[in-house]
Amino acid sequence: MHLYEDYGDSLVDRLRGMFAFAIWDVRRHRLLLARDRVGKKPLFVVRRGTKVWFGSELMALLQDPEIARVPNPAAIAAYLAYQYVPNPMCALAGVEKLPPASIMTIDKEGASTRRYWTLDYREPANLAARQEVEARLRDLIWEATRIRLVSEVPLGAFLSGGIDSSAVVAAMADQTAGQVKTFSIGFSDADFDELHYARLIAERFSTDHHEFVVEPHALEIMPSLARHYGEPFADPSAIPSFYLAKLTSNHVTVALNGDGGDESFAGYQRYISNERAARLNWVPQRLRRLAPALVERVFAGEDTTSLAARASRLGQLWAMDPYERYGHWMSAFQSSRHRDMLQPDFIATIEDWRPEEVIGEVWRRSDAPSRVDRMLDTDVKTYLPGDLLVKMDTATMAYSVEGRSPFLDHHLMEFAASLPARFKLHGMSGKVMLKSALRGVLPDEVLDRSKMGFGVPLARWFRKELRHLPGTLLLQQDARVHTYVKPTAIQKMIDEHHTEAADHSLRLWVLLQLEVWHRAVVEAPVITSEVNSGLVRTQGG
Repeated sequence: MHLYEDYGDSLVDRLRGMFAFAIWDVRRHRLLLARDRVGKKPLFVVRRGTKVWFGSELMALLQDPEIARVPNPAAIAAYLAYQYVPNPMCALAGVEKLPPASIMTIDKEGASTRRYWTLDYREPANLAARQEVEARLRDLIWEATRIRLVSEVPLGAFLSGGIDSSAVVAAMADQTAGQVKTFSIGFSDADFDELHYARLIAERFSTDHHEFVVEPHALEIMPSLARHYGEPFADPSAIPSFYLAKLTSNHVTVALNGDGGDESFAGYQRYISNERAARLNWVPQRLRRLAPALVERVFAGEDTTSLAARASRLGQLWAMDPYERYGHWMSAFQSSRHRDMLQPDFIATIEDWRPEEVIGEVWRRSDAPSRVDRMLDTDVKTYLPGDLLVKMDTATMAYSVEGRSPFLDHHLMEFAASLPARFKLHGMSGKVMLKSALRGVLPDEVLDRSKMGFGVPLARWFRKELRHLPGTLLLQQDARVHTYVKPTAIQKMIDEHHTEAADHSLRLWVLLQLEVWHRAVVEAPVITSEVNSGLVRTQGG
């Protein structure tokens, strides 16, 4: 409050870390809403006439019966594409999300929103020698971790066994007097289990280590996921994230994590794939646009599971603009391939709007000088705040655990943005400089391993242990997803997945979460409260 008295709206420039807040200026009759730079903390807003509702959880706003629970068709279309609802859209019509790094002011003149921070990829780091860069990078990681160790409650770390969370644990161990508590999640399916690498780090830094193995019955938490997220959210790693938060809450109240490292240092496979595909950009676009039709003619009549299918996908990628190609890697239901699955009435409600424009608009506005940095810039403004941070913040808050992310420190992110693209991605390797800076600190086995990600064995579960789940929920006569997707298309996906003709596990999960969201949120009763003698009684719901 004193910062606001001294600096007004620019107080946000003097804050470091995560926040979302509201300040009501009595003298000016003015409301200020603000959100942190990368979007760790959420802020939902409804404006209607002279009334304003705001809150950090959508379900809190929905307890007011004045706010209708009507799905927003454009937001649902975006969700089907990306598995989350991008800022500033909300899954419910009339509700908006304040974008990251933004402030909104509301007074008698109306409302205005402005962005107060963005990464600059054009300003090069003022460091000549590679060793200087490595030393500066280590110093920033250690400092970002140190300032997040300030806590009056027990503190630990989420440890996946990847480079980022391992670096955070190393920095914690180096700057903590006692034994660091670490927490990891694994799977019985070896293709998705990273516990071996987490144990390597736990042993190296002598942590007090705790583990939990996620089994297929974990999907019983689907209604709980829907209520906590408020919007449909289909990142499958939300499942282990919730169990990780629950495990952690039994031991500590604050947990550091490695979120943000991939978006600053190019850690995802899609960055490499998109760079390889971009080698085709020398061909004029008008010729590339002919590729899908040409491939179809060459392979006419071939089995869809054969070389023809792969050639068709390559032909489609070749024909795309760079932003479309990048969006393709991010999408579950691509407009170009899956539009025939959608209900005509649903298509009519979104008219000519294309979910690809979520990526396209940010991509075109970016002034990053290289394609690699443009991908990072796009992720920082879309996937990071819309998916990754929503996933972890919601999971941790559900169990009253505060998640802190050293790699999201804006000083560290700004330094990473200033590095040449070749220091982040070179050939088939990502996180080039980060790995180099941590060589000798972390085991080579961790630094040189292939990235696994926080995946979930949905494909196997939907063919074996949970084979009947998609059909049971999605093929009921009154299934809510039939508003958006044709039942025949759903049946075809289930059949193809069961016969292993295709892997539709992610698409089925997207539809399952949408169905459960309709039931648990859109159709849920309003909770009414009755205050009596200082006590609050909750009724209904």
